[in-house]
Amino acid sequence: MPFILPELPYDEISFGGIISAETIDFHHGKHHKAYVDKTNALVADDAALSGAPLSKVITAAKAKGNTQLFNNAAQIWNHSFYWQCLTPEKQVPGGQLKTMIDESFGSVENLLAKFKEEAVAHFGSGWAWLVVDGGQLKITSLHDADTPLVHDMKPVLTIDVWEHAYYIDYRNARPDYVDALLANAINWEFVAENLDGQGLSRADQS
Repeated sequence: MPFILPELPYDEISFGGIISAETIDFHHGKHHKAYVDKTNALVADDAALSGAPLSKVITAAKAKGNTQLFNNAAQIWNHSFYWQCLTPEKQVPGGQLKTMIDESFGSVENLLAKFKEEAVAHFGSGWAWLVVDGGQLKITSLHDADTPLVHDMKPVLTIDVWEHAYYIDYRNARPDYVDALLANAINWEFVAENLDGQGLSRADQS
């Protein structure tokens, strides 16, 4: 079966002024869909990847040095994960997640400040990530389509810092976009699920 564009877990209008319906329409309906279409075209003639989960396609493409397939397949996964990281209902971290945040960063406020710093300072296109690495929460950023899946890190949260994620609403003010998401739109329940891997399957397809 070909990969599909996953449905969003909310309506396009759900975020009001934080993320406009126009941005979501272009970002999900055009950019994300284009990665799905290109990946399907690239794997159509590869019998070894027929029916393979998206995560396997990504790791296989990386191992083979197939940059075009890696970029498109990884962008399907990254975007599917990103949409799950967002919610129109404001949340705060709790439970084990809050404990790990305090242990790694001292406080939620420190985590948010460091995450913003990483996301804003990232040069060019890519993704800011909160990951579990060596049993601890860490913040990093990866360029273009790169993904923690091929770096032995467990992703728990991401923010897309490609310009197509924010330019309609925020123009070149990436800091304002990052601030708005971190303050109002992070799905901390989903982030908590990713500590033991439960949420990661929502971004994968087979």
